[in-house]
Amino acid sequence: MDSKLLELLVCPVTKGPLTYDRAAQELVSYSARLAYPVRDGIPVLLENEARTLTDDEIDARPRPPQP
Repeated sequence: MDSKLLELLVCPVTKGPLTYDRAAQELVSYSARLAYPVRDGIPVLLENEARTLTDDEIDARPRPPQP
């Protein structure tokens, strides 16, 4: 995922920042508790395509840097 592109993308639900999880190929919105898939290098930022994160997943993932 291109870092410049990641800087421009926001969660479509909360308009908050997204964190890229390279291993899972997902963009994570902690504020919405959603993980958006990245398919063939293309982020799919549709709420109905996102999966809800569990409490365990939220606790296990590294937190994004605070602005």
